[in-house]
Amino acid sequence: MGELYAPVEPYETGMLDVGDGNFVYWEVCGNPEGKPALVVHGGPGSGCGTRARRYFDPERYRIVLFDQRGCGRSVPHAAHPGTDMRHNTTPRLIADMERLRDHLGVDRWLLYGGSWGSTLILAYAERHPEHVSEIVINGVTTTRRSEIDWLYRGAGRFFPEQWDRFLAGAPGTPRDGDVVAAYARLVEHPDAAVRDRATNDWCAWEDAVLSGETNGASNPYGDRPAAERLAMVRICAHYFSHGAWLEEGVLLREAGRLAGIPGVLVHGRLDMSAPLDTAWELSRAWPDAELIVVEDAGHLGGAATRDHVLRALRRFACSGS
Repeated sequence: MGELYAPVEPYETGMLDVGDGNFVYWEVCGNPEGKPALVVHGGPGSGCGTRARRYFDPERYRIVLFDQRGCGRSVPHAAHPGTDMRHNTTPRLIADMERLRDHLGVDRWLLYGGSWGSTLILAYAERHPEHVSEIVINGVTTTRRSEIDWLYRGAGRFFPEQWDRFLAGAPGTPRDGDVVAAYARLVEHPDAAVRDRATNDWCAWEDAVLSGETNGASNPYGDRPAAERLAMVRICAHYFSHGAWLEEGVLLREAGRLAGIPGVLVHGRLDMSAPLDTAWELSRAWPDAELIVVEDAGHLGGAATRDHVLRALRRFACSGS
């Protein structure tokens, strides 16, 4: 099996003024003369981590990572109740990526990410295909309202007890009501205790959906530090209650704009958070994408998912940027 590359530290970091009072943290690792690649983290609101650097050959890639608005080291941070969320939207994140590309003097870059990161990658690439050389995604989502409804309602068929607790965390919300919008209101509540309780209830539900993969050994959402949890839930609820400011199905309808961009989509057949049908639909609509289904993997992936991603990134390292 392929091993991740050795840990590498950034040789350059910065805080990019993207307007609206927001400053986005960014860093660059690897070879300053290497092929540019941008890591687009998930969540939304999880922030970039050091592990993602290790998927890239540091001798061949110029590896760029950034924290999207309101999370990680970007400021103002969404964990602070006074942070205005009105300017934290998908179109603004796309503009932030373009501003970062221009700031770093990159013409075209490879895009890598998964989960929410794949939605943002697709939205950016369909808006700016001329600046994208290749795309590698592990865990495909397009954040359609139907996908959001599955994650926060439909998956309750498999976890009815945990979903009932999730619904109970938003008092007054009917079973067929908009539970995501209810949580979006709760995490904006002036009472810190209300915000904390809603954050914990949201994380408990997310962890329940992933419990078949973690076997209780960890809680990927609930184990995060308190400020990180609050920021992520606040950003998630904000984005998902607005359908990520995307027309329903637009990323699939306009996937033809990705023609000529080679892509590799790695998706676990057992992904409960983001079922395989979205990845399948995207592979049918994007003529240059290769879909790899990992039979024994879920949303968090595993050794086989890692190997397929590493293989794709090694292959693309040899292609022109």
